[in-house]
Amino acid sequence: MKQIFALISGLIFGLGLIISGMANPAKVLNFLDLFGSWDPSLAFVMGGAILVTAPGFAWLTRALDRPFFDSEFRIPRKSDLEPKLVVGAAIFGTGWGLGGFCPGPALTALPIAATGTLIFVPFMLIGMWAARHAPDKPFSLKGATQ
Repeated sequence: MKQIFALISGLIFGLGLIISGMANPAKVLNFLDLFGSWDPSLAFVMGGAILVTAPGFAWLTRALDRPFFDSEFRIPRKSDLEPKLVVGAAIFGTGWGLGGFCPGPALTALPIAATGTLIFVPFMLIGMWAARHAPDKPFSLKGATQ
């Protein structure tokens, strides 16, 4: 049942990306091009998403003791901010700015088989695999030359 709701949520998200034009990397790149052909529509899409989601999320966390498919609500706290998260966010932002894609729109645009998508998605999957298999602690060179 959990997977069915995840699939339905993903399809609704993908449909929203297509309708809003956010599956087109040119829209994202134009949003980031402040001194060129700047397109503010991405900010309106994000703002609209927040205006719809925030009240619903606030209401659900008060109305329900726990989510339908988990034992508790997992709301991030300030203590959850750690170097691994900051580095991951920086890498994500760099890739988003260079490619014009993040994972959702990239997968949504995959069926049109655009060259940029066909290059981006395999490298995105490699990055996801590497992140999942990365050690929790950074490598130490201490004692490596002994």
